[in-house]
Amino acid sequence: MCTAEDYPVRAAARARTPAGLDARLVRCRVCPRLVAWREETARVGRAAFRGQEYWGRPVPGFGPPDAALLISGLAPAAHGGNRTGRMFTGDRAGDLLYATLYELGLASRETVTGPDDGLELYGVRVTAPVHCAPPDNRPTPGERDACRPWLAREARLLRPTLRSVVVLGGFGWQAALPALGEAGWLVPRPRPKFGHGVRTVLAPASPDDPALTVFGSYHVSQRNVFTGRLTREMLREVLAEAARTAGLPVEPVEPVEPPAPG
Repeated sequence: MCTAEDYPVRAAARARTPAGLDARLVRCRVCPRLVAWREETARVGRAAFRGQEYWGRPVPGFGPPDAALLISGLAPAAHGGNRTGRMFTGDRAGDLLYATLYELGLASRETVTGPDDGLELYGVRVTAPVHCAPPDNRPTPGERDACRPWLAREARLLRPTLRSVVVLGGFGWQAALPALGEAGWLVPRPRPKFGHGVRTVLAPASPDDPALTVFGSYHVSQRNVFTGRLTREMLREVLAEAARTAGLPVEPVEPVEPPAPG
């Protein structure tokens, strides 16, 4: 029997498949602040979603169990993944991410609304280092570290097929590298610095395992998009390169012609 404090470590270690990991993850209550926030947000809701039942629990990863590309964000949004129960679903950040994956031929739909919309990802799995919605979208370092066993185990379970990772944002970068180290790859010291378009190759701890290429991208937050720090083209370029590195086929994107004058 796991206590509340050691539940992530022991429960994650017992998972033998991503589905088994997800089943354990959604029962986690180790971070009191996050549990209170996710459940209060689910109880109160938002007027725009009146009548909808919120998920209000940890949000598991989404995608096939043999993914070659893993995309890791920050944490579920209070009225996005915390409402729908699926990573990056129900908010504008997710709209951009999934629409870009669709353009590249890595997703079955351009628009996503909820877990019953028929969305499929092809060779791609989407996850986060923190699985509960945090107040102000800001988990604490302690909450990040408490949640690390889930990400580490998820990456380890994907290791036979995983070839590249895209990490969204600096917080996610700081969380992902230690988790990938625990999952069986060698993280250089000092750790590589985050930046958009940065890539680093992690050698496997075992010579029989493949190396892993980790890409950095600015987060797909509304703030980054509204300020122009991240454009759709910038995101598409990183995702396309990561997919190619993972051996996934990528659809060419036709350039948009400017309208004719007059």
